[in-house]
Amino acid sequence: MAKRKTIAVPPQTRAMLARVVAKLKPPPTMTLSQWADKERRLSQGASALPGRWRTDKAPYQRGMMDAISDPHVRKVVVKSCAQIGKTDALVLNTIGYYMNYNPSPIMVLQPTLDMGQGFSKEKLSPMLRDTPCLRGLVDNRSRMSGNTILLKNYPGGYLVIVGANSPASLASRPIKVLLADEIDRYPASAGTEGDPLSLAEKRQTTFWDKKQVFVSTPTLEQTSRIKVEFEHSTQEEFEIPCPSCGHYQPLVWANLKFDPENPKNPQYVCERCGVADSETHWKKQMIRGEWVAKCPGEAARGFHMTTLCSSFCSWDEVVEKFLKAKEQLNAGDPELMKTWVNTELGETWTEQGETVEEADLYGRREAYKADVPDDVVVLTAGVDTQDDRFEVEVVGWGAGKENWGIRYQKIYGDLLKDTVWKDLDEFLNRTWYKADGTPMKIIATCMDSGGHFPDEVLRFCKDRWHRRIFAIKGRGGTDVPYLKNPTKNNRVKAPLFTIGVDTGKGVLYQRLKVKMPGPNYCHFPQGEAAGYDYNYFRGLTAEKMVVRYRKGRAVIAWELKGDYKRNEPLDLRNYATAALEITNPVLESSPVASEAQRTVRRTGRRQVSGGI
Repeated sequence: MAKRKTIAVPPQTRAMLARVVAKLKPPPTMTLSQWADKERRLSQGASALPGRWRTDKAPYQRGMMDAISDPHVRKVVVKSCAQIGKTDALVLNTIGYYMNYNPSPIMVLQPTLDMGQGFSKEKLSPMLRDTPCLRGLVDNRSRMSGNTILLKNYPGGYLVIVGANSPASLASRPIKVLLADEIDRYPASAGTEGDPLSLAEKRQTTFWDKKQVFVSTPTLEQTSRIKVEFEHSTQEEFEIPCPSCGHYQPLVWANLKFDPENPKNPQYVCERCGVADSETHWKKQMIRGEWVAKCPGEAARGFHMTTLCSSFCSWDEVVEKFLKAKEQLNAGDPELMKTWVNTELGETWTEQGETVEEADLYGRREAYKADVPDDVVVLTAGVDTQDDRFEVEVVGWGAGKENWGIRYQKIYGDLLKDTVWKDLDEFLNRTWYKADGTPMKIIATCMDSGGHFPDEVLRFCKDRWHRRIFAIKGRGGTDVPYLKNPTKNNRVKAPLFTIGVDTGKGVLYQRLKVKMPGPNYCHFPQGEAAGYDYNYFRGLTAEKMVVRYRKGRAVIAWELKGDYKRNEPLDLRNYATAALEITNPVLESSPVASEAQRTVRRTGRRQVSGGI
């Protein structure tokens, strides 16, 4: 047998080979939470608690983060309230982890391109600047780097930030990691291309080890995307042991007890032993909390959180917001409660009041003492343009947005001639009177610029901007805000407001359901001369809210509910309401208000539990 030959290796060579082997050695296994605790730094100005990241400050974040870094998990779904630190924990930490520890192509999907730019400037850039292991990975100085606000190249991968409203940005690059933020606020379609989330998912088809993270505060029950994703996941809740008996349980709103007259220091009642304890004692137990799955067999990990578990919001704040929302709900305005259910409970809101019956409204007409009732503080108007006429409604508003129909007027004429426009101008400039002779003018008018005379409407409103006669354009869709700042992007260069008409219809129908005079109640006058005949109420209630599916997505739509096709009264009340919201006057009670309509202090139960 031949003797093995020994080769002498110089010390310098051995040292070099040792360094090479060290570089080639795979890094030790590290979870996302471990990486964050070791590497992440929170920036001054971008965080309320700048400095080193500590997962123990919000223990519920650990399970969610570690699910993202679990190689056996392909999808993570988080349906949550606001104020749990989900952007930092689940989006920014994930970006940092993959950039530093596992370089990969990453896409961050935001509802709009504008929000994507804001995310990059206000959140991402400070993290890349202040986290030592990330500093310098992205070259922003070289003109040849190709880096922009929405694209960051780094060794081993890149980060692209796109908007769900931009089809071009969704069809550009293959990606391994998809971070979809606030998916319930995505449009139903990215232009004409279809569902933006599905378009983004198609960018991952070439990666066997792809990762998807879907995060959102839920919105409407009928259309929520995060609700659907959560229902097809493990559906995990964060359970905390009772300070008294040690029984593990999720914190639910129904078990929170408080005095509505003095809501400070609410207490939580254990579902097993019935002992009530303070927020401090319960939240001390969070370090021992565990995520418990309702459907452990599902492939996707799903997590649900309420604000009661949040380390960043006190129970006092949650209760205070609830009481304000409930007060508004009792007054017929559900919007604040809708927001509270979404952002505090992390639950969807079921839209109510899809239809209103015209006969009920017609039957409650009342006799006014004068054209304008005593409790009216301001007048607004809405104008609809038809081919042969204008239709106008004047609405009076009082305290708590209690409202009175004043006059529904049709002004006929040839819209190609000046006469009918002069008649409209005179009507909008008319003086109205209360019973004591007090004169009132319309303080603001919204006029629809749709139809066959858009330029004429825009010129009419532009010339009367000083009288607060505003041109508007309605846009459908529940994701459209009720009011957007005016633009002059039209041929006439007139200020033009965009109105979310579907949002306005929902608010109006809720007001029409208020049964007792007071905040948000809708009054209507008797007498055909005022224009409130039976056909007016048919038009006011001509539509209903329905759920339709467009390109695979459920969307809320308003449709005519019967054979009657004249919905102008509904549109006009919407426009008159928009005029009120644009001007936002102070609505104070008139000194001559009747005693029966004065606000009466409500007395509630001394001890109540969470529950709407």
